[in-house]
Amino acid sequence: MATLADIGVAAAINILSAFAFLLAFAILRLQPINDRVYFPKWYLKGVRSSPTHSGAFVQKFVNLEWRSYLRFLGWMPAALKMPEPELIDHAGLDSAVYLRIYLIGLKIFVPIAILAFAVLVPVNWTNSTLENLKVVYSDIDKLSISNIPKGSQRFWAHLVMAYVFSFWTCYVLLKEYGIIASMRLHFLASEKRRPDQFTVLVRNVPPDPDESISELVEHFFLVNHRDHYLTHQVVYNANKLAKLVEEKKNMQNWLDYYQLKYDRNPSKRPTRKTGFLGLCGKKVDAIEFYTSEIERLSKEEATEREKVKKNPKSVMPVAFVSFRTRWGAAVCAQTQQTRNPTLWLTKWAPEPRDVYWKNLPIPFVSLTVRRLIIAVAFFFLTFFFMIPIAFVQSLANIEGIEKAVPFLKHIIEVHIIKSFIQGFLPGIALKIFLIFLPTILMLMSKFEGFISLSALERRSASKYYLFLLVNVFLGSIIAGTAFEQLDTFIHQSATEIPKTIGVSIPMKATFFITYIMVDGWAGIAGEILRLKPLIIYHLKNFFLVKTEKDREEAMDPGSVDFGSSEPQIQLYFLLGLVYAVVTPFLLPFIIIFFGLAYVVFRHQIINVYNQEYESGAAFWPDVHGRIITALIISQLLLLGLLSTKHASQSTPLLIALPILTIWFHRFCKNRYEPAFVIYPLQEAMMKDTVEQAREPNLDLKAYLLNAYIHPVFKDGEDDDNFSIGEEQEYDNTLVPTKRQSRRNTPAHSKCDGSSSPPQL
Repeated sequence: MATLADIGVAAAINILSAFAFLLAFAILRLQPINDRVYFPKWYLKGVRSSPTHSGAFVQKFVNLEWRSYLRFLGWMPAALKMPEPELIDHAGLDSAVYLRIYLIGLKIFVPIAILAFAVLVPVNWTNSTLENLKVVYSDIDKLSISNIPKGSQRFWAHLVMAYVFSFWTCYVLLKEYGIIASMRLHFLASEKRRPDQFTVLVRNVPPDPDESISELVEHFFLVNHRDHYLTHQVVYNANKLAKLVEEKKNMQNWLDYYQLKYDRNPSKRPTRKTGFLGLCGKKVDAIEFYTSEIERLSKEEATEREKVKKNPKSVMPVAFVSFRTRWGAAVCAQTQQTRNPTLWLTKWAPEPRDVYWKNLPIPFVSLTVRRLIIAVAFFFLTFFFMIPIAFVQSLANIEGIEKAVPFLKHIIEVHIIKSFIQGFLPGIALKIFLIFLPTILMLMSKFEGFISLSALERRSASKYYLFLLVNVFLGSIIAGTAFEQLDTFIHQSATEIPKTIGVSIPMKATFFITYIMVDGWAGIAGEILRLKPLIIYHLKNFFLVKTEKDREEAMDPGSVDFGSSEPQIQLYFLLGLVYAVVTPFLLPFIIIFFGLAYVVFRHQIINVYNQEYESGAAFWPDVHGRIITALIISQLLLLGLLSTKHASQSTPLLIALPILTIWFHRFCKNRYEPAFVIYPLQEAMMKDTVEQAREPNLDLKAYLLNAYIHPVFKDGEDDDNFSIGEEQEYDNTLVPTKRQSRRNTPAHSKCDGSSSPPQL
C-alpha cells in the first residue's frame, strides 16, 4: 500500500505540474500575440485594444518589458480585487453565484479540517489496531477511523464530530441559500429590461379546423388575457434550414482558407479530394469546388426558406406570447390556462440567447417517451462503465499488479516507478475515461427535449453527478475493495465479509487523494493555461480570419461549462464530507483545490468567459440539493462503518442525523426555493410601475416584436415575414374569429383548449 512518502512523491509531481502550468500561463499571457486568448472578454466588450497594432515589429509578438515578468503572479490578487456587485454587473449573476460554490467549500471544510486535526487525528493515531489485523493498510490508514479498536469508547469522538460537522454544513448552506435568494430577487428587480421578462412560452396549442396556429394563439390570449396581451411569435420548424445555413457557413470557412492560401502563393492553385473528409476520391481545384458547393447550398437554402414560409405544417403548436407588463406575464406563466391541464401549457420563456431552437419543434407528447428512453440508456451507460473503473482501481494496488505480472516486480519496486503508479497513474487514467462523458450526457439531454441551454446544462449536470457518484465514488470503493481484499474474502466466512468491507472503506482515501491532485490541482492549473483554445485561436487566426468579426468569432471563449464543472465540484464536496470523520488527512487536499479553483475561475470569469445567457442563478436549488445528498451519504456510510465496529452505544445515535438533514432540506426547499421558480407578483408590479414612470412613451411592442424570431430568419429580409403584423385594437367584449360557429365570441368556444377539436 501507499505510504506517506509515496503520497508525498505524488503530491510533488502534481504540485510541479500545477506550478509548470501556472508559470507557462504567466509567461504566455504577457505576450501581445496571445492577448486575445487570455483577455477575450474585454475585447468582446470593446474596452481593450490589441497591443499588436502598435510598437516595433518584435514587440507586436513578444513582450520585451522584463519588469512585467517579475510580477508573474500578479494576476492572483488582481482576480480577487473586483467586488462582488461589480462582478455581477461585469459577468452576470450566474457567474458570481457559480464562484460562491467554491467559497462555500472553503467555508465548510476549513473549520471542519481544524476540528478534525485537533480532535480526530490524535484519537485515530494513538492506536495499533491495524497492525494486529490481517488486512492491507497504509500509513494514511493509521490516521483514519480504521485504526480504532472495535467497541472502543473513542467512537464517541467520531459521533460528536459527525454531529458538529453536519450542523456546521447545514448552517453554512442555510446562510448561503438565504443570501443567494436575496441576490436573485435583487438582481431581477434591478436588471435592465429584457424580452423574457414580458414573454411566456406556450406549448401544446390544440389544432383548430378554422384557424391557423397564429390566429388561434392570438384569439385565445385576446379572450383570456385581454388587458395584458400584446403580441406573439409562433415557432417554425426550421431545423433543416438551420442545418443548411450551418453547412454553408462551414463551406465558406473552407473557401476563405483556400482563397487565403492561394493569395499567399498565386503560382499554385490549391486542390482537394472529393471523397470522405477530403482524404480520397478525385482531386479537384479547391476554390472551384467550394464555390460550387456554396452555390448549391444557397439554392437549397432559398428553396427551404420558401417552404418554411408557405407550408402551414412548418408552424409548430408552440408560441412565444408577450404581454404589456411583467405582471401580466407572471400571471400567465404561473397559472393553468384551461380545464384540460395538458393543453395551453405556459411557462416563463427563456431569454432569447438561452433558447435551444432545435428542440422547440419536438411534439410535446413525445417528451415523456424520450425521457424514458434516456433514463434506460443512462442506467446502462452507468452500469457498464463499472468495468473500466474496476480495471483502473486495480492499478492502484502494487501487490495486485505484481501477482498478475510477476516478471515486472523488480521494475515496479523501484521507488520512483512505484510512487508514480500508486500516486499518479490511477487518477490520470480515470480522468482520461471521463473526458468524453460530458459530451455524451449533453447529447442525451438534448434528445430529452429541453428547450433552453440553461436547462440542458442543469440536466446534463444532474446526470454527470449521478454518474460520478455511482462510478467514481461508489465504484472506486466497492471495486477497489474487492481487488485489494480478494484473498482475504476467499478465506473468510460470509458473515465476516461486511466487517472487512467496513474496515476497508477508509483505505480508498489514498486513491481519492491522488484523484484530487490530478483532477483538481493540475486540472485547475490546466484550465487557466487554456492550451487548447490557444492553439485553436492561432490556427484560425492564421488560416481563416479576414475581418475583425472573424477574429471575434475565433477568440470567443463561450461560457463556463456548468454541465461538467459543477458535478466535479460536487464530487469534492462528497469526498470531503464522507472522509471528514473517517480519514481527515484528505481534507487539506480538498481545501487546496477549493482555494486554487476559486482564484483561477474568478480570473477566468473576469477576463475570459463570455456568458452566453443569464438564468439568474436558477441552478442554485440543484447545487444545494446535491450538497445535502452528499451530507446524507456521508452520514449513512459512517453509520454502516460504525456498525462493523461494535460501537453499540454510539451508533444508534447516528440514525437521527439523516432524518434531521432531510427535515432541514425540506425547510430550505419550502423557505427559499420559490424565489428560484416563481416571480412574485409584487416584484413584477413594482418594476412595471417604476418603468412606466420613467419611460411613459416606451414602444414595448417594437422592442418585443422580433425578439423571439429564429436566428436563421434574422437576416434583415425575413424579420417582417416571420413576425406578427400591426397590432389591432379590439372591442373589450368582442374578439373576431374565423370559426364558423361564432364570428365574435367573448365566451369559450368548443376549441378553446378545454377539449380536443372534433375530427373532420
